[in-house]
Amino acid sequence: MNEYKQISLPKLNNLQPGLESTCLKLMEEAGELAQLIGKFRGLNGETVDMEPKEVVERISLELLDVAQVAVSMMFVLEETYQIDIDEKVTEHIEKLMRKGYLKGSKE
Repeated sequence: MNEYKQISLPKLNNLQPGLESTCLKLMEEAGELAQLIGKFRGLNGETVDMEPKEVVERISLELLDVAQVAVSMMFVLEETYQIDIDEKVTEHIEKLMRKGYLKGSKE
């Protein structure tokens, strides 16, 4: 049996994001996530002065920022380019199965 994590994030108000601006924002948020993980691991040479629990709390918040922007990009694809995201999710899961990352069907 495959395990799934489902989240539901909203379409943001008062934004008119385009594909390019959303992609840039996604890279910015991913960079912030990577920077935080790098600091936690001491990759920048600084001493970590946060408790591990605080660090992973902050990592989870940055990860949700990344997810929110990814969801915003999905709205852009649906509304501007008429892409069926549900269909793309199905294709994505099928690809994961073909590559051996998932076994069987979604249950």
